[in-house]
Amino acid sequence: MKGAIAVSLQSMVEKEFGKDKWVNIIKRAGLPANTTFFAHHEIEDKAIMHVVKSTCEELNITLEQAADAFGNYWMTEYAPKKYYAFILTVKDAKSFLLKMNEVHKKITSQENATPPKFEFEEKNDNTITMKYISKRNMEVFWIGLIKGVGNYYKQNIEIKKIETSKVELTFN
Repeated sequence: MKGAIAVSLQSMVEKEFGKDKWVNIIKRAGLPANTTFFAHHEIEDKAIMHVVKSTCEELNITLEQAADAFGNYWMTEYAPKKYYAFILTVKDAKSFLLKMNEVHKKITSQENATPPKFEFEEKNDNTITMKYISKRNMEVFWIGLIKGVGNYYKQNIEIKKIETSKVELTFN
């Protein structure tokens, strides 16, 4: 998994709760207190998920709450600074989500990268189905990121779960 996930998580925790909380999370995850993540490095999925679990424990929040907070932070704080070229090229949440395969292909050009893939079906002008395809099974973060996309573009996105990895999205 891209190190950008861990870098963004660290940034969010430090901004909202302080650097000491992040150090506690890293220690709780069994890593040295001075652990540094780099955005363009690959990090083992297990390691990031262990840090996420430690974040939930340290902050006394559920995985869903962590995913929603992360999705919002990623889309409203982190991504606009790091991936602005992708965000500035679209004007609304639906258009942005429909570009996810293209975006992941461009930002994960490493040889062993395994970004998620998405399948879409347009039901009408305001509604699509979106299917998440990944061996990582990080659907909870995918949903949090969809919510963050809505927040960034100031659009309400009604999310209706169809299957574990498939949702219907209505844009208002």
